[in-house]
Amino acid sequence: MTYGDYPDLTGVKKVLVIKLRQLGDVLLTGAVFHVLKKRLGAEVHAYIYQDSFPMLEGNANVDRLIGYDRKWKHLGFFQKIAKEWKVWRDLRKEGYDLVINLTEGDRGALAAKAAKAPIRVGFQPKGRWQKTIYTHIVKHCPSLRHTVERNLDALRRIGIFPDLEERELFLKVFEASKEQVKAWVDGPFVLIHPTSRWLFKCWPVQKMRALTVELIRQGKRIVFTSGPDPLEKQMVEEITHGLDVINRSGKISLQDLAAFIEMSEVLVCVDSVPFHMANALKKKVVAIFGPTSEITWGPWRNPDAQIVVETLSCRPCYMDGCGGSKRSDCLDRISVEAVLRHCCTAPKAENLLQDKFSSLADH
Repeated sequence: MTYGDYPDLTGVKKVLVIKLRQLGDVLLTGAVFHVLKKRLGAEVHAYIYQDSFPMLEGNANVDRLIGYDRKWKHLGFFQKIAKEWKVWRDLRKEGYDLVINLTEGDRGALAAKAAKAPIRVGFQPKGRWQKTIYTHIVKHCPSLRHTVERNLDALRRIGIFPDLEERELFLKVFEASKEQVKAWVDGPFVLIHPTSRWLFKCWPVQKMRALTVELIRQGKRIVFTSGPDPLEKQMVEEITHGLDVINRSGKISLQDLAAFIEMSEVLVCVDSVPFHMANALKKKVVAIFGPTSEITWGPWRNPDAQIVVETLSCRPCYMDGCGGSKRSDCLDRISVEAVLRHCCTAPKAENLLQDKFSSLADH
């Protein structure tokens, strides 16, 4: 018996997946590519921002990466349209049988339309005109749901229901980056990536510094990394000033960051892309969550991942600090001792899926 209006996928030979979002968002699409390749055996392409390429490079389930350069957004109107028109024309020439747009917004919708695939899947849009683009619209889950599962809902909508073991992420760690890390750091180390491109998700500087001091006292070698943004690098400078640490903040590539994570004893971070990278690599990681949801963005099939949160009725609020203050009480309340305890023990966490992906910090 067939209950849903699923399309006939037997003739699908070429698929385009669109995800024009941030680095972590792209990494968390990995299970979609895995399932598509396994179930359909089709050629699968990804249309993503060019700076997100390292999240999918080396993934055997992705046959081609097609990039959108963020710099195009700053071009004049006609120059930008010319760039995008060329991409749309190239997409149409590919002759896709199936297009899956995992991105809300106009840019992904227009690319899906331009591809002219007979089967077009997208999440329920706000705009009325966008609804006419898709042959199959994916309804948004009204409750909190992990981003990996939300992405997979696009496949469920067309009759592909992934088995649990198929819902895996993937991140390639290149040997050249491993050798570079060995040149920078001699011996075991703890990796701390205290920043996010959204600074309101970061633990207070003085607490991260206190944690670092205690780890050094315990004899740990500490390596710091961050993104290239000047504010992120400034935060790391404030944390590490005068301390005996290795500071690689803003000085490494995403490939190098992946190698640092894989080779570390434990990664300490906030809700940011290094956390998702650690989950893809199934590495020991302790992540500090504040105004964002550990259910939506928390551990994924990683028994060595732990979350430290303060349970408050107002979170997750996704606000840039309480009342827009850029400072979140749910982060301020998390103690150094709570994070340190997880860093030192980090027991296996097979029950993370059952307990909403969270380990509760002391009040």
